[in-house]
Amino acid sequence: MHPTDKAARIAGAVYLSMVVTGPFSLMYVPGKLIVTGNATATASNFLAHETLFRFGIVADMIGTVIFICVGIALYRLLSAVNRTQAWLMVAFVLVSAAVGFMNVLNDIAAFTLFRGGDFLAVFQKPQLDSLGMLFLRLHHQGLVIDELFWGLWLLPFGILVYQSRFLPRILGVWLIVNCFAYVVISLTGIFSPEHYSTVFYVSQPALFGEIAIMLWLLIKGAKMERLPVPAA
Repeated sequence: MHPTDKAARIAGAVYLSMVVTGPFSLMYVPGKLIVTGNATATASNFLAHETLFRFGIVADMIGTVIFICVGIALYRLLSAVNRTQAWLMVAFVLVSAAVGFMNVLNDIAAFTLFRGGDFLAVFQKPQLDSLGMLFLRLHHQGLVIDELFWGLWLLPFGILVYQSRFLPRILGVWLIVNCFAYVVISLTGIFSPEHYSTVFYVSQPALFGEIAIMLWLLIKGAKMERLPVPAA
């Protein structure tokens, strides 16, 4: 197997592993534990399903580490195409990872408030539950901020794929569209939160660009016949 093809398949495998941790920590756990608009019920769910919450935290952190590994794997694959664009791609990944790690603290703070403790004895239980709900909302806002970087890293990635000559150009275009979709979603969450869910739903076809490239890398790899023949 050609080294470039091998690098493409490794990148695809690492990329695809995010499918396991992402939906679990971002969708399943919040869906099970958070009751919208009801701090008391949410606190009860967190206390009754502490193990699930902790697994969600671990999955969130593992997913962020995997994201960094994806950036490194793609850098190895695409740096020869344009080193500046490849570095920019990795830089956005690292900023996104930093935001993600810091955002985990909001969930931990919420759980700490829900559990209470001697140092929180000055607060009543309803107050603790409300403060915990506040940190959960801050966690959501952290995700809205991170969505900006989930989009921005796809711009240099898409350009690299388009210029690579060993990956389909249509996937590069799709990734660029995916980039702007995430940026629009993030800005909607900041400027018009009431329309966030609608914009996120409408943007789904664009967001499948990442699924398409990860499957192509894993299954098809790099089309080496498209590479130029090196000069003697």
